[in-house]
Amino acid sequence: MRIGVLKTGNIATSLVLELLLDERADREGIGVEVHSTGAKMQTRDAEELLSRVDLGRYDLILYTTPNPSAKGPRKVIEALRGRRAIVIGDSPGVKMKDELEELGLGYIFVLADSMIGARREFLDPTEMVLFNADMLKVLAATGALRLVQEEIDLAIEAARKGEDYLPRVVVNGAKATARGRFANPYARAKARAAYEAACLVGELNVKGCFVVKEPEKYIPLVASAHELLRGAAKLCDEARELEKGGDSVARTPHSRSGEVLSKRRLLEKPE
Repeated sequence: MRIGVLKTGNIATSLVLELLLDERADREGIGVEVHSTGAKMQTRDAEELLSRVDLGRYDLILYTTPNPSAKGPRKVIEALRGRRAIVIGDSPGVKMKDELEELGLGYIFVLADSMIGARREFLDPTEMVLFNADMLKVLAATGALRLVQEEIDLAIEAARKGEDYLPRVVVNGAKATARGRFANPYARAKARAAYEAACLVGELNVKGCFVVKEPEKYIPLVASAHELLRGAAKLCDEARELEKGGDSVARTPHSRSGEVLSKRRLLEKPE
Protein backbone atom coordinates (compact mmCIF):
# COMPACT_ATOMS: atom_id res chain seq x y z
CA MET A 1 0.00 0.00 0.00
CA ARG A 2 1.32 3.42 -0.96
CA ILE A 3 0.75 6.20 1.57
CA GLY A 4 1.37 9.83 0.64
CA VAL A 5 2.06 12.36 3.39
CA LEU A 6 1.54 16.00 2.39
CA LYS A 7 2.65 18.83 4.67
CA THR A 8 2.14 22.58 4.37
CA GLY A 9 3.42 24.59 7.30
CA ASN A 10 4.01 22.90 10.62
CA ILE A 11 2.26 21.63 13.69
CA ALA A 12 4.09 19.37 16.12
CA THR A 13 2.24 16.29 14.85
CA SER A 14 3.64 17.00 11.38
CA LEU A 15 7.17 16.34 12.60
CA VAL A 16 6.54 12.68 13.45
CA LEU A 17 3.43 11.72 11.47
CA GLU A 18 5.00 9.23 9.08
CA LEU A 19 7.22 7.82 11.84
CA LEU A 20 4.19 6.86 13.94
CA LEU A 21 3.29 4.25 11.34
CA ASP A 22 6.62 2.41 11.30
CA GLU A 23 8.57 3.16 14.49
CA ARG A 24 11.09 0.32 13.99
CA ALA A 25 11.39 0.70 10.20
CA ASP A 26 10.48 -2.95 9.64
CA ARG A 27 6.77 -2.78 8.85
CA GLU A 28 5.86 -4.68 5.71
CA GLY A 29 3.05 -3.91 3.32
CA ILE A 30 3.25 -0.12 3.32
CA GLY A 31 5.44 2.41 1.57
CA VAL A 32 5.42 6.04 2.70
CA GLU A 33 6.38 9.10 0.66
CA VAL A 34 6.55 12.60 2.17
CA HIS A 35 6.04 15.90 0.33
CA SER A 36 6.44 19.17 2.20
CA THR A 37 6.50 22.93 1.69
CA GLY A 38 8.49 23.40 4.88
CA ALA A 39 7.26 26.17 7.15
CA LYS A 40 5.30 27.98 4.45
CA MET A 41 1.61 27.46 3.68
CA GLN A 42 0.48 30.29 1.41
CA THR A 43 -1.64 29.65 -1.68
CA ARG A 44 1.38 29.66 -3.98
CA ASP A 45 3.10 27.07 -1.75
CA ALA A 46 0.06 24.80 -1.87
CA GLU A 47 -0.17 25.15 -5.65
CA GLU A 48 3.52 24.32 -6.04
CA LEU A 49 3.12 21.25 -3.85
CA LEU A 50 0.18 20.01 -5.90
CA SER A 51 2.06 20.61 -9.16
CA ARG A 52 4.76 18.10 -8.21
CA VAL A 53 2.70 15.39 -6.51
CA ASP A 54 0.70 12.71 -8.32
CA LEU A 55 -2.18 12.23 -5.91
CA GLY A 56 -3.47 9.27 -7.90
CA ARG A 57 -0.34 7.34 -6.96
CA TYR A 58 -1.49 6.77 -3.37
CA ASP A 59 -3.94 4.41 -1.71
CA LEU A 60 -4.18 6.72 1.31
CA ILE A 61 -3.19 10.36 1.69
CA LEU A 62 -2.42 12.08 5.00
CA TYR A 63 -2.45 15.88 4.82
CA THR A 64 -1.22 17.84 7.82
CA THR A 65 -1.27 21.61 8.22
CA PRO A 66 -1.98 24.38 10.72
CA ASN A 67 -5.37 26.01 10.28
CA PRO A 68 -6.82 23.86 7.46
CA SER A 69 -9.42 26.57 6.78
CA ALA A 70 -6.76 29.02 5.53
CA LYS A 71 -6.51 29.74 1.78
CA GLY A 72 -3.38 27.68 1.10
CA PRO A 73 -4.53 24.52 2.87
CA ARG A 74 -7.94 24.84 1.23
CA LYS A 75 -6.25 24.47 -2.16
CA VAL A 76 -4.84 21.11 -1.12
CA ILE A 77 -8.07 20.01 0.53
CA GLU A 78 -10.08 20.77 -2.60
CA ALA A 79 -7.64 18.65 -4.62
CA LEU A 80 -8.25 15.77 -2.20
CA ARG A 81 -12.01 15.78 -2.78
CA GLY A 82 -13.34 12.24 -3.17
CA ARG A 83 -9.97 10.61 -2.44
CA ARG A 84 -9.15 8.34 0.49
CA ALA A 85 -7.52 11.09 2.54
CA ILE A 86 -7.28 12.30 6.14
CA VAL A 87 -6.72 15.95 7.10
CA ILE A 88 -4.72 16.29 10.32
CA GLY A 89 -4.69 19.72 11.91
CA ASP A 90 -5.10 21.84 15.01
CA SER A 91 -8.05 23.55 16.68
CA PRO A 92 -8.89 26.11 13.92
CA GLY A 93 -9.75 23.20 11.64
CA VAL A 94 -12.71 22.17 13.76
CA LYS A 95 -14.92 24.82 12.17
CA MET A 96 -14.64 23.09 8.78
CA LYS A 97 -15.24 19.50 9.85
CA ASP A 98 -18.72 19.42 8.28
CA GLU A 99 -17.25 20.68 5.02
CA LEU A 100 -14.61 17.95 5.07
CA GLU A 101 -17.28 15.31 5.57
CA GLU A 102 -19.16 16.68 2.55
CA LEU A 103 -15.95 16.33 0.53
CA GLY A 104 -15.70 12.69 1.62
CA LEU A 105 -12.53 13.25 3.66
CA GLY A 106 -11.52 12.10 7.11
CA TYR A 107 -10.01 14.35 9.74
CA ILE A 108 -8.19 14.35 13.05
CA PHE A 109 -8.00 17.72 14.81
CA VAL A 110 -5.65 17.74 17.82
CA LEU A 111 -6.82 20.62 20.00
CA ALA A 112 -3.65 20.74 22.10
CA ASP A 113 -1.31 20.96 19.09
CA SER A 114 -1.21 24.70 19.59
CA MET A 115 0.17 27.61 17.65
CA ILE A 116 3.71 28.70 18.49
CA GLY A 117 4.50 32.20 19.81
CA ALA A 118 5.72 33.46 16.45
CA ARG A 119 6.81 36.97 17.34
CA ARG A 120 10.21 37.94 15.92
CA GLU A 121 11.31 39.58 19.17
CA PHE A 122 10.81 36.26 20.97
CA LEU A 123 10.96 33.34 18.55
CA ASP A 124 14.31 32.22 17.18
CA PRO A 125 15.23 28.76 15.81
CA THR A 126 16.26 27.53 19.27
CA GLU A 127 13.00 28.59 20.91
CA MET A 128 11.08 27.06 18.00
CA VAL A 129 12.73 23.68 18.51
CA LEU A 130 12.25 23.77 22.28
CA PHE A 131 8.55 24.57 21.85
CA ASN A 132 8.05 21.68 19.44
CA ALA A 133 10.02 19.33 21.70
CA ASP A 134 7.79 20.20 24.65
CA MET A 135 4.65 19.94 22.51
CA LEU A 136 5.64 16.53 21.17
CA LYS A 137 6.23 15.32 24.73
CA VAL A 138 2.74 16.47 25.72
CA LEU A 139 1.08 14.91 22.67
CA ALA A 140 2.97 11.64 23.07
CA ALA A 141 2.68 11.21 26.84
CA THR A 142 -1.01 12.13 27.05
CA GLY A 143 -2.05 9.63 24.38
CA ALA A 144 -2.93 12.09 21.61
CA LEU A 145 -0.33 10.76 19.18
CA ARG A 146 -1.34 7.17 19.94
CA LEU A 147 -4.87 8.16 18.94
CA VAL A 148 -3.54 9.60 15.66
CA GLN A 149 -1.51 6.44 15.01
CA GLU A 150 -4.34 4.05 15.82
CA GLU A 151 -6.90 5.91 13.74
CA ILE A 152 -4.59 5.95 10.73
CA ASP A 153 -3.91 2.24 11.22
CA LEU A 154 -7.67 1.61 11.17
CA ALA A 155 -7.90 3.52 7.89
CA ILE A 156 -5.01 1.51 6.44
CA GLU A 157 -6.66 -1.76 7.39
CA ALA A 158 -10.00 -0.59 5.99
CA ALA A 159 -8.34 0.33 2.69
CA ARG A 160 -6.81 -3.14 2.47
CA LYS A 161 -10.26 -4.67 2.91
CA GLY A 162 -11.93 -2.29 0.48
CA GLU A 163 -13.94 -0.66 3.27
CA ASP A 164 -14.71 3.05 3.57
CA TYR A 165 -13.57 3.91 7.09
CA LEU A 166 -11.87 7.27 7.60
CA PRO A 167 -11.46 8.82 11.06
CA ARG A 168 -13.47 11.90 11.98
CA VAL A 169 -12.18 12.84 15.40
CA VAL A 170 -11.69 16.03 17.40
CA VAL A 171 -9.07 15.15 20.01
CA ASN A 172 -9.94 16.74 23.34
CA GLY A 173 -8.39 15.96 26.72
CA ALA A 174 -10.72 13.08 27.51
CA LYS A 175 -10.14 11.33 24.18
CA ALA A 176 -6.37 11.82 24.34
CA THR A 177 -5.94 10.46 27.86
CA ALA A 178 -8.25 7.53 27.13
CA ARG A 179 -5.73 6.44 24.49
CA GLY A 180 -2.95 7.04 27.00
CA ARG A 181 -4.21 3.91 28.81
CA PHE A 182 -3.05 5.06 32.22
CA ALA A 183 -3.16 2.51 35.02
CA ASN A 184 -2.47 5.09 37.74
CA PRO A 185 -5.31 7.61 38.21
CA TYR A 186 -2.90 10.30 39.38
CA ALA A 187 -0.86 9.83 36.22
CA ARG A 188 -4.01 10.23 34.14
CA ALA A 189 -4.94 13.39 36.05
CA LYS A 190 -1.51 14.88 35.44
CA ALA A 191 -1.73 14.01 31.75
CA ARG A 192 -5.18 15.56 31.46
CA ALA A 193 -3.91 18.72 33.16
CA ALA A 194 -1.00 18.85 30.71
CA TYR A 195 -3.30 18.46 27.70
CA GLU A 196 -5.67 21.20 28.87
CA ALA A 197 -2.72 23.51 29.57
CA ALA A 198 -1.40 22.93 26.06
CA CYS A 199 -4.80 23.93 24.67
CA LEU A 200 -4.56 27.20 26.61
CA VAL A 201 -1.11 27.77 25.11
CA GLY A 202 -2.77 28.13 21.71
CA GLU A 203 -5.26 30.69 22.99
CA LEU A 204 -2.48 32.79 24.49
CA ASN A 205 -0.31 32.64 21.39
CA VAL A 206 -3.17 33.55 19.05
CA LYS A 207 -3.83 36.58 21.23
CA GLY A 208 -0.14 37.47 21.37
CA CYS A 209 0.42 37.06 17.63
CA PHE A 210 -2.78 38.49 16.14
CA VAL A 211 -4.70 40.56 18.69
CA VAL A 212 -2.29 42.47 20.91
CA LYS A 213 -0.34 45.13 18.97
CA GLU A 214 2.01 46.61 21.56
CA PRO A 215 5.40 44.83 21.84
CA GLU A 216 5.63 45.49 25.57
CA LYS A 217 2.41 43.48 25.93
CA TYR A 218 2.66 40.72 23.30
CA ILE A 219 6.25 39.72 24.05
CA PRO A 220 5.53 38.74 27.69
CA LEU A 221 2.30 37.11 26.54
CA VAL A 222 3.90 34.69 24.07
CA ALA A 223 6.75 34.07 26.53
CA SER A 224 4.19 33.10 29.17
CA ALA A 225 2.54 30.68 26.73
CA HIS A 226 5.85 28.92 26.15
CA GLU A 227 6.47 28.74 29.89
CA LEU A 228 3.03 27.19 30.33
CA LEU A 229 3.88 24.53 27.76
CA ARG A 230 7.15 23.84 29.55
CA GLY A 231 5.14 23.24 32.72
CA ALA A 232 2.81 20.91 30.83
CA ALA A 233 5.78 18.90 29.58
CA LYS A 234 7.02 18.53 33.17
CA LEU A 235 3.60 17.22 34.21
CA CYS A 236 3.92 14.62 31.46
CA ASP A 237 7.29 13.54 32.81
CA GLU A 238 5.71 13.12 36.23
CA ALA A 239 2.79 11.15 34.81
CA ARG A 240 5.06 8.76 32.95
CA GLU A 241 7.29 8.27 35.99
CA LEU A 242 4.23 7.26 38.02
CA GLU A 243 3.37 4.67 35.38
CA LYS A 244 6.97 3.43 35.27
CA GLY A 245 7.02 3.17 39.07
CA GLY A 246 4.09 0.74 38.90
CA ASP A 247 5.57 -1.12 35.92
CA SER A 248 2.38 -0.30 34.03
CA VAL A 249 3.47 1.79 31.03
CA ALA A 250 1.22 0.99 28.06
CA ARG A 251 3.19 0.16 24.92
CA THR A 252 1.59 -0.46 21.51
CA PRO A 253 4.28 -1.48 19.01
CA HIS A 254 3.58 -2.53 15.45
CA SER A 255 4.34 -6.09 14.43
CA ARG A 256 6.21 -6.63 11.19
CA SER A 257 2.87 -7.27 9.47
CA GLY A 258 1.46 -3.98 10.77
CA GLU A 259 -0.79 -5.38 13.50
CA VAL A 260 -0.83 -3.21 16.62
CA LEU A 261 0.38 -5.22 19.62
CA SER A 262 0.23 -4.25 23.28
CA LYS A 263 1.96 -4.84 26.58
CA ARG A 264 2.21 -3.40 30.11
CA ARG A 265 5.08 -4.99 32.03
CA LEU A 266 8.57 -3.98 30.95
CA LEU A 267 9.86 -7.56 30.69
CA GLU A 268 6.85 -9.14 28.98
CA LYS A 269 6.51 -9.60 25.24
CA PRO A 270 3.92 -7.62 23.27
CA GLU A 271 0.95 -9.63 22.02
